[in-house]
Amino acid sequence: IINKINYTLIPSTHTTPDALQLNYLLDQMVQSGCEYCFMEVSSHAIVQHRIEGLNFTGALFSNITHDHLDFHETFANYIQAKKMLFDNLSKDAFVLTNIDDRNGKVMVQNTKAHIYTYSLLTSADFKGKILDNSFEGLQAIFNQKEVFFKLSGKFNAYNLLAIYGTAILLGINEEDLLTKMSNLEGASGRFQVIKNKKGSIGIVDYAHTPDALKNVLTTIKDITQNSVEVITVVGCGGNRDALKRPIMAATACQYSNKVILTSDNPRTEDPYQILHQMEEGVPLDFKRNILTIENRKEAIKTACMMLSDGGVLLVAGKGHENYQEIHGVKHHFDDLEELNVNFNV
Repeated sequence: IINKINYTLIPSTHTTPDALQLNYLLDQMVQSGCEYCFMEVSSHAIVQHRIEGLNFTGALFSNITHDHLDFHETFANYIQAKKMLFDNLSKDAFVLTNIDDRNGKVMVQNTKAHIYTYSLLTSADFKGKILDNSFEGLQAIFNQKEVFFKLSGKFNAYNLLAIYGTAILLGINEEDLLTKMSNLEGASGRFQVIKNKKGSIGIVDYAHTPDALKNVLTTIKDITQNSVEVITVVGCGGNRDALKRPIMAATACQYSNKVILTSDNPRTEDPYQILHQMEEGVPLDFKRNILTIENRKEAIKTACMMLSDGGVLLVAGKGHENYQEIHGVKHHFDDLEELNVNFNV
C-alpha cells in the first residue's frame, strides 16, 4: 500500500491511515501545493473514526464484495459500515455510485449529497460501453466519446468510468481528461501482463476475494474467447476471513483448466490448514486438475513448466506485495519477480 504526495511515494501499512497520520499527510499535501486529495476509505477506517471531522467534496461507490467478515462478522454489517460514509456527506457534496452493483442504490438512499450514477449496462449520468477488450487494452465509448485505454477488462472499464465521472464532477475539462486517461498505465500488481517467446501470457493480480478472482478470470476468458489453457495459482491469507477459502478455490476451479493451491501470507496460521480449508471447495470432477504446493516459489515454477504454449498463467492474491508473512516475519517475495525468472525458461 502506497500513499503519494505529488511524486513522493510514502509506504503505508493500512488502506486508510489512523487519524493522526491522515491529518499529517493532509498537511503535507497542502504544503506541497496539492489541489486535490483522493483517498480510499476502508470500512475499518469508518467504524474506527479515522476520518472523523473530514469534509468530503465527493464520494464514490464502486462495488462491495465478500471481504473483511473477520472484522464485521456479517455482510450486512459490512454494508452498513460502508454506507456511513455516504450517509454523513453534506448537502453540498456529491456522490457517484455504480448502479450496476446490486448495492449501488442502497449506499446512497440516505445521503444528503447530490447523487450521480455511472453504468456499463443501463442509462446513467456517466454511461460507458466496451467496444473491444484485449491484453493490450480497451476500446470504449464514454458519454458518446470513443477512446482507447491501456488497461484491460470489464472491471477496469468500471474503474475508468468512475475516474471519468469523478473528474467531470470536479470540473476537469473533458478533452484534457480523456487524453490523460488514455495514457494511464496499470497499477503495479493489478492485471499486470507479461509475455514470453512461446506466445504465452503471464498475469499477476491482487485478486484476493472470490469476486475479484472471478472478475480477473472471466476477463481472461473474454479476451481469449475461452480458446486457450488457463492455469491459476492462488492462496488465501492467514488470520483473515476463513469463510472465503473454499469459495476462492471453487472460483479458481470454475474458470481455470488447472489450479495450483499455495501459500499466501499465512501469518500465524498453519499454511497446510489453510490449504486444507481451500481444498474443501474443489469439485470432485476437478480433483485430477489440481495440485497443492505449499511453497509459493515452487508453485509458480511448477505452473510455468505446466503451461502449454499460448496459454495463460494467472498468479493471484498478492499483486504488488513484495513479501510473504510467516509467523509475524515478512520475508522478501515478489510474484512478478518469480514469474519473470521462470516464465521464459
